[in-house]
Amino acid sequence: MRIALISDIHGNCVALDAVLADIAIQGGVDGYWLLGDLVALGPDPAGVMQRLRTLPNQQAIRGNTDRWLTDVHTEFPLTPDEISRGAQNNESSLLELAYSMVWTQGALTASGDLDWIAKLPLEYRTILPDGTRVLCVHAAPGQDDGAGIRPVMSDAQVAAAIAGADADLIFVGHTHWALDRIVNGVRVVNLGGVSLPVIPELRASYLLLAADEHGYQLNLRKVDYDRQRAIAQLQAQRHPAYATIRGFLNGERRPFWET
Repeated sequence: MRIALISDIHGNCVALDAVLADIAIQGGVDGYWLLGDLVALGPDPAGVMQRLRTLPNQQAIRGNTDRWLTDVHTEFPLTPDEISRGAQNNESSLLELAYSMVWTQGALTASGDLDWIAKLPLEYRTILPDGTRVLCVHAAPGQDDGAGIRPVMSDAQVAAAIAGADADLIFVGHTHWALDRIVNGVRVVNLGGVSLPVIPELRASYLLLAADEHGYQLNLRKVDYDRQRAIAQLQAQRHPAYATIRGFLNGERRPFWET
């Protein structure tokens, strides 16, 4: 079996198309595991959904931004007062983040895709042909949000994050920061992200899994794409988070989770 694992597309069709093209070049796959943050904070959430719906044998889970979209009023982590204070302190990204959630929610309501997003589960579990127990989750076992699992964490911190996961191989995304580590006999792999990259890696990142009864192999792929085209889409749409997303795509912004 061959599986493509993809996370943190964030509504970026240009990056997703580059990843799907690379998968075809690598010989194709039998299925797709989608690890959340699929549509929000990007220029074309409906276009991403059109592509995802056509992927064969897909298993999708939710990320934090997917959950926020289901009810911006109750799920979005910032209160109106916090957003207002951030705007007064020139933290424009907070205001843009809030606007972007509403904008994306409207786009998916119009395309008829919001209900699909709302039904995404927290995790996906399966067993590989060799008996390896797999857990796919967006941030960490039991979580679609929070600090996630990052390369700067110690083994003890990673062990605490995966405690009780009951899996041999754990796949996560969320931090947009690739990691492959074995802690207490459990292999933990962060795919990186398709969009909104962590400096200095600006390419789209995804993972290929090949598995049979003898074992499995992982291949982390990093794919360049036309980031300026994605930025031009944002500008043409007058996207409410244009400045923030452009900063990420140009490598000008450093997300809070990088340290």
